[in-house]
Amino acid sequence: MPHLHDEKIKFLEGKANDVRQSIIEMLLAAGSGHTAGPLGMADIFTLFYFHILKHDPKNPEWAERDRLILSNGHICPVLYAAMAHAGYFPVEELKTLRKFKSRLQGHPHREWLPALETSSGPLGSGLSQGVGMALADRMDNGKASSKFFYVFMGDGELDCGQIWEAAMLAGKEKLHNIIGIIDRNNIQIDGFTEDIMPMEPLKDKWESFGWHVLEIDGHNFEAINDAVGQAQAVFEKPSVIIAHTIPGKGVDFTERRFEWHGNPPGLGPEDVVKKAQQGAAALEELRTLGGRIKSEHE
Repeated sequence: MPHLHDEKIKFLEGKANDVRQSIIEMLLAAGSGHTAGPLGMADIFTLFYFHILKHDPKNPEWAERDRLILSNGHICPVLYAAMAHAGYFPVEELKTLRKFKSRLQGHPHREWLPALETSSGPLGSGLSQGVGMALADRMDNGKASSKFFYVFMGDGELDCGQIWEAAMLAGKEKLHNIIGIIDRNNIQIDGFTEDIMPMEPLKDKWESFGWHVLEIDGHNFEAINDAVGQAQAVFEKPSVIIAHTIPGKGVDFTERRFEWHGNPPGLGPEDVVKKAQQGAAALEELRTLGGRIKSEHE
């Protein structure tokens, strides 16, 4: 995995902030959608689309590309935003999110936007899809190819039993080019994960299914990059990266609050910011990096 120098990290930080602003803008235009997960995963998606993935936005069907499978499809605003900023389609199209006949549905639809690898919506199926792709790739080539299959999952999604069936098969088949990334943000739609269905010790669970496990700060570009590099170097088993993230990252009044899991600005809790002001307040905070730079309106 190529080293991240200081200038590249600075570029990625700026790009992640652009992605977060796009997420807010598209949610506002849609009037519905999920806020917390997309904002929390913006750093990881930015690093993947601008540094890690082997892909070509001008040729999305390139056979040798890596595969990125989004299992928890409700966080697709961050996927769409990262793809648009990477050049897959115009950034202006993001504001068609959830609109009738838009290519950018509220959950990814493979047939409407060919650059997507899978359709997702029902939780729990992404790892099975990724395992199937990796097995088919092995069958087609007689051995595992050089491409990687990255499966993004939510921690609340791990309540689904199908995840663990797929994890068991991947461990049995020693699918070393499967790399899971778990958004460990500790929230789901009804509350905190440890209150609804406790997951810990999560690392031990994955190891018991035959996976190599790494735990990282999901907002540290160097840590994410190093973990992916380590996972790519493991040849005897699949790997999973447990990325600890802050839901709603970048907007103070949405951070760490499960109430923002499924609400867009304008429909979220208004104990801090009134509904009518939430969109503008979120964009102002992102554009000024929490007040560290001057607002364009000053």
